[in-house]
Amino acid sequence: MTPDFPNLSFTLFCLLNTGFVLLVSPFYMSLIKKVKAAAQGRKGPRLLQNYYDLRKLLHREVVYSPTSSGVMRVTPYLNLAVLLLASLFVPVIFIPDAPAGIGNIIVFIYLLAIERFFTALCGLDAGSTFGGMGSSRAMSLSAVIEPTMVISFAALAYVLKTVDLHEMFAITSASAIPVSPTLVLVSISLFIIIIVETGRLPVDNPATHLELTMINEAMILEQSGKNLALIELTHSVKQTLLMAVLINILVPVGLSGGPNMGDLAVSGLLVSGLAFLVKAALLAVVIGLFESSLSKMRLFRLPVFYMMAFFFSALTILMEVFA
Repeated sequence: MTPDFPNLSFTLFCLLNTGFVLLVSPFYMSLIKKVKAAAQGRKGPRLLQNYYDLRKLLHREVVYSPTSSGVMRVTPYLNLAVLLLASLFVPVIFIPDAPAGIGNIIVFIYLLAIERFFTALCGLDAGSTFGGMGSSRAMSLSAVIEPTMVISFAALAYVLKTVDLHEMFAITSASAIPVSPTLVLVSISLFIIIIVETGRLPVDNPATHLELTMINEAMILEQSGKNLALIELTHSVKQTLLMAVLINILVPVGLSGGPNMGDLAVSGLLVSGLAFLVKAALLAVVIGLFESSLSKMRLFRLPVFYMMAFFFSALTILMEVFA
């Protein structure tokens, strides 16, 4: 094997991983809506409806508030770029021989925080009452969920003895079952983080525009056209990345653990991609059923829901210390 192969492996990873995540992310948003509709006795949208909506928005005119600044114009592109960079930290098909720093879980958390910060800033920039309300609520809740997220990922790093997501996935992919029973507890925390970060019930209700319940929807209410399409795509990419973290930790079957170019046959990549599609679809069904079984929680009771993730993560660390 020549010295150029690792670089070629990572270049292939950048193209395939980013493209694959972009391609499949809207599908899982539609699938969750479909599951929720079926649970409520409705027909629901088509499974490809999100793709049609994005195409429609991309052809519509962008309208800006007269009080807005460059923040509102830059944020949709910046957030999508940040999430595409974050996609390099979460392998979904194969694990590459990545440069140092790519895969660091601390940097990954910061990238998610950057996206959240600029979304809130964009909500304030429009000068609307709803936008300011949504940004205020989002930042108040993020003050609680961010420490919880740090503890959850710290528990994950403590169990697997590394802060690199690529190395974590390489460890878990070596076994068909979780390499440690405590990973099941961490998985509960990761599932709660998915619900919180994507603004789903009981935290938020993305299907309504009621001022008493809006959080994420309030921040993007002033967006339109191509900008709204980019924001919706960014939101779906974030959901897919968080789902991929949970999937590759708990059920890593199908993920290729070898960075060698000889291991990257087309058939192997297709099998890995198909395996992720199936596992993510099952997780999307679980998320849809979970949402359908709950109602919107009152704003001041949400920290109690967040503390469940904190509890399971702290319990994981304690069990690893005293085991």
